[in-house]
Order: sequence, then structure tokens, then C-alpha cells
Amino acid sequence: MATQTGTSHHHTRSADGTVRYGASNFRYIWPADCDLMARLAGFELEQRVGDRTSRPFTSDSEAHVSVWRSP
Repeated sequence: MATQTGTSHHHTRSADGTVRYGASNFRYIWPADCDLMARLAGFELEQRVGDRTSRPFTSDSEAHVSVWRSP
């Protein structure tokens, strides 16, 4: 069974040379899961594109940028 979880690791070097480490956990979800949660919260999908350059969202897209609005 896939857990659909991951951890993002962040290393930040300060001006004095010290390094800070932080991690954040996340859960991967499909765009359809986002749509369902937004709909349950009363939002409507306004737009979805495949990336930050507004390429069309297709079944081959590796990312998405979605905008939901309150009606």
C-alpha cells in the first residue's frame, strides 16, 4: 500500500556560516482529491494549468496550479 507521504528537507546557511535544518512532512494527493476537498468546503474550480508558465494541464502533467473560488 502506498503511504503517499514524503518529507521535504531544508538546509539554510546564515551569513555567519551556521547552518539551520528544518523538515516538513507532506501528503501527496491527486488533483481530483484537491477538487473534492475544495468542493466540500464550498469552493468551485476556476482554473487549472500544468505549471507556473500556464502550460495546459494534461494527463502527462507532473504538476498543477489550480485556483478555486468561493461562489
